[in-house]
Amino acid sequence: MAASGSKSCLQYLFHLAHDHLDFRLPEIKSLLALRLKPFHPCGDFKEQSPFWCLDCLSEEDVCTVMARSVCAKSAFELWGHGQTHSELRTSLLNYPPEKMSPYMQKGSSYRINVYTFNKTLLFEDSIKKIDALDYLPFEGTVSLKNPQHIFCLLEDYGTDPNNIPEHPKYIYFGRWIADGQRELIRSYSVKNRHFIGNTSMDAGLSFIMANHAKAKDNDLVFDPFVGTGSLLVACSHFGAYVCGTDIDYNTIHGKGRSSRKNQKWRGPDENIRANLRQYGKEDMYVDVMVSDASKPVWRKAALFDAIVTDPPYGIRESTRRTGSHKDIIKSPDGLYSDSHVPVSQAYHLSDIFTDLLSFAAHHLVLGGRLVYWLPVHRPEYCEEMVPVHPCLLLISNCEQTLSSHTSRRLITMEKIKEPEELDSLAHLSDPRFIPYQGHNAFREKYFSGLNKRSAKDDTKSDVSGK
Repeated sequence: MAASGSKSCLQYLFHLAHDHLDFRLPEIKSLLALRLKPFHPCGDFKEQSPFWCLDCLSEEDVCTVMARSVCAKSAFELWGHGQTHSELRTSLLNYPPEKMSPYMQKGSSYRINVYTFNKTLLFEDSIKKIDALDYLPFEGTVSLKNPQHIFCLLEDYGTDPNNIPEHPKYIYFGRWIADGQRELIRSYSVKNRHFIGNTSMDAGLSFIMANHAKAKDNDLVFDPFVGTGSLLVACSHFGAYVCGTDIDYNTIHGKGRSSRKNQKWRGPDENIRANLRQYGKEDMYVDVMVSDASKPVWRKAALFDAIVTDPPYGIRESTRRTGSHKDIIKSPDGLYSDSHVPVSQAYHLSDIFTDLLSFAAHHLVLGGRLVYWLPVHRPEYCEEMVPVHPCLLLISNCEQTLSSHTSRRLITMEKIKEPEELDSLAHLSDPRFIPYQGHNAFREKYFSGLNKRSAKDDTKSDVSGK
């Protein structure tokens, strides 16, 4: 159990999970921003490394970050480091004794763990490495089951599994502070989710998006393409009130065909509210409603602290909006009957992202964040394809590779100023506003690696996914 108290001017070692590498730095930066702390790496910082050394933080800062991060495994107060065990010994012996002594005194208990990245050690070798630390002045007793203090020797053998060196490239030793929230990936797995769809966002990415959005206690978070509410579940876990809209009536009301194997129709209680109830977050549920994201239904005001969404790409989930190229005949009083079903038409990706950025500029609070997925065709991707808006600052752009020629990018933007009073076309002449131009290449070339039958089935399906 780590000692309590806040300490400054120490160096801390973050051990990162070696997956979703592009997403790790923006997540840690976003969580530090919630503490109003900068990301300040020590020495030769390598983003792809599983170990990051940071300073200008307190222990309380580190614990707060680890209480939310799904990209970080553990954090340590760094006592020593070096390229060899000899350099590690010198570094540890130079560490101020007054900072070590509270955790080494008589009457205390401790345990030393050995962790190696990209190499598996025999148990006997781990014991030898622990015994080699006998120069450290531990006066307490060893307790393997319930120690007061935990220390860790961490060895980095590089990132190439096909070329593992005999000796570690770098070695660290430190006092364990806290673990990250990797367990959330399992406990919130969509495999055990009450209500799911074909495109329900997996738990890990949902929590990463919530962290990029800086969703926190008492925030109001909105998803305009809410689907089965996976992103609402993640944001509510961090204390945010959540709401959303979707054009699909069956999804919002939990009706129609089930996405589960061996289940034809959805059950009576399969809905978004039930998902939040499953995780004890029903009190954070505001509401969801059937609505067209291309039509203005909200009053003109900054309503939301964050907008977190996964728009449909038109590949497995059709991109639709209400409207028709034909003339619609209304009744004399101008109202539709109760049984009226709105006609829908194609909603092009370029329009989706243009509308989404405009909506965020008008309805986010100042400093609020927009987090969304952008599909791209990798061979033709360039940064100019990412849509921008004069009121929104690009914070991060992270790639998740889907195939050799397709990927999607998690875009995080922050509102930096209120929209100016412009006429409906004025923003198009603003050089800072660039509508999304990549949807045709993505849509047309996505199917290039698929057989004709699969492509035909996907393009005809209306409810099979994003």
